Amino acid sequence: MSDLTKMSDEELFEEIKAIIVKLFEVEPEKVVLNANLFTDLDLDSIDAVDMIVQLQKKIGRKVDPTVFKQVKTVADVVQAVAALIRTPQA
Repeated sequence: MSDLTKMSDEELFEEIKAIIVKLFEVEPEKVVLNANLFTDLDLDSIDAVDMIVQLQKKIGRKVDPTVFKQVKTVADVVQAVAALIRTPQA
């Protein structure tokens, strides 16, 4: 597992993009920062849960689902993951 805590936002975006492309068979060129997860990428709430599970495995931390209820775009996911991994664990 790569150390995500040392990744730039751009590198995090690439990791998240790879997850979205692999899990949901979305065309890579559609996964851009301003893409809406639900309207542009056709994800639904079950897909969002699947993505959270994959992110948890990748970062080795529990993701607070309430944080992800606010997420609408790929950029929101990047920001939420960045904030989570850069916050020291309790």
